[in-house]
Amino acid sequence: MINTENNFNSPLYVDTLYQGINSFQWQELFDIVEKKGFSAKRHALFTGQKINQSENRAVLHTALRNLSGSPVLVDDQDIMPAIQSVWRQIEQCCNKFVGITDIIHIGIGGSDFGPRLVCDALWTDDSLTKTPVNVHFLSNIDSADLARTLARAKPQSTRVIIVSKTFTTLETMQNAQSVIKWLTEAKLTKTQISNLLYAVTANTSEALTFGVKDENILPFWDWVGGRFSVWSAVGLPIALKFGFEAFKKFLAGAHAMDQHFLNAPIEQNQPIALALTLFRNQLKRGSKAQAIIPYAQSLNLFPTWLQQLEMESNGKTHGLDQKPVEISSVCIFGSAGTNSQHSYFQMLHQGTQVVPVDFIAVKAPLSDLPCAQEHHRQLIANCLAQSQALAKGFQHPTDQNQSYSGHRPNTLIWLDKLDAYNLGALMALYEHRTFCLGVLYGVNSFDQPGVELGKKLAKPIDQALANPADAELLEVFDDITKSRIQWFNQP
Repeated sequence: MINTENNFNSPLYVDTLYQGINSFQWQELFDIVEKKGFSAKRHALFTGQKINQSENRAVLHTALRNLSGSPVLVDDQDIMPAIQSVWRQIEQCCNKFVGITDIIHIGIGGSDFGPRLVCDALWTDDSLTKTPVNVHFLSNIDSADLARTLARAKPQSTRVIIVSKTFTTLETMQNAQSVIKWLTEAKLTKTQISNLLYAVTANTSEALTFGVKDENILPFWDWVGGRFSVWSAVGLPIALKFGFEAFKKFLAGAHAMDQHFLNAPIEQNQPIALALTLFRNQLKRGSKAQAIIPYAQSLNLFPTWLQQLEMESNGKTHGLDQKPVEISSVCIFGSAGTNSQHSYFQMLHQGTQVVPVDFIAVKAPLSDLPCAQEHHRQLIANCLAQSQALAKGFQHPTDQNQSYSGHRPNTLIWLDKLDAYNLGALMALYEHRTFCLGVLYGVNSFDQPGVELGKKLAKPIDQALANPADAELLEVFDDITKSRIQWFNQP
């Protein structure tokens, strides 16, 4: 049984006692894991085997935080020297971004969610020496996002980081072109603009063609999935805002969780426990959703990051064997407590669907205000009370509307404090949970073919929207889409 007394060298504490699983039931779950060939698949993950079968790629985000530097092989080549070279590039950027007021980080999906979350979460860590630079994350192709970003930045003292694995991502490249136009309108020369552009990409040649100088390109590799990429040069804004040492502590926390996941016995393994509790709730209760509730305002973006990680990884209808799967990813939602208590907790407590909950709490207060201890005590009291109420319920003697059924499973995850190290461990914990769930579902957690169809269909629609007088462009669409295009193009 996994609880706060049994963490096997993990930086975190995982308490599953309100899941209502007894020792016999835990053993049944552990047996399922072993029957799925989990140990061999975990070994394959860490040793560079090409477990992303559809794309014939290794999956080695764990190598990105391998601070020990021990060799990690892909196709018989040690990839650690290349990773260490990027670490040196990140540190060099931290040393030369002096006098800069603004950094515009342009990316979307995995190129945005991770670094945005970390930069948002670490602002409360007073142990970090924060640089005065303002980091702006630009992701949405909606021009309102662009306008808000440009209104806050100073073109003469801005650096632009363009993050795209392929360097062809539509939203990212359109935003990049618009930022360059803004810089041009601010009277910067072509040479000046080239000097302030940086790229994080696996497609170096495309970045060079775009106009990024060779020394300003930070690579990452095809064995890094976008939603697992915050540990790579994609995390450059973290280092620029909080310092390279803070970035290394972030990597160190994740590496510590990697070692726990790799070495802890299955009965004491936290990512496995998180995966098994959700898997059991899907099988036994038909759960279709899970709420992730961090009782820390600084982690408000954590559920958003996790949505992509889990649903893009495991939201599949067919498995590795090409056959339909019985279950796959739940719908992930959540926001910071205590705000969430005044939003959807009514449904969590008394709704007809049982939604399992993961509570995340931090032992240390998240500010140094004189009232911080009092606020934090009340925050934690609310967290523990909600967990208890979901599990235990309450039966009113006469009024069913005042009754709570209880038996609503939930887990509590404790962090000693919210710093770079523990945040890295927390994010790695859920990365490994996603991997474990993929093993249980029998799916490939490292491709995302479901996102491609809509992107493919958007191109001819965009062409039709841009050329309203060309009726022939409408002929390829179904009647509903055709009518929508015509409505949009009406004067």
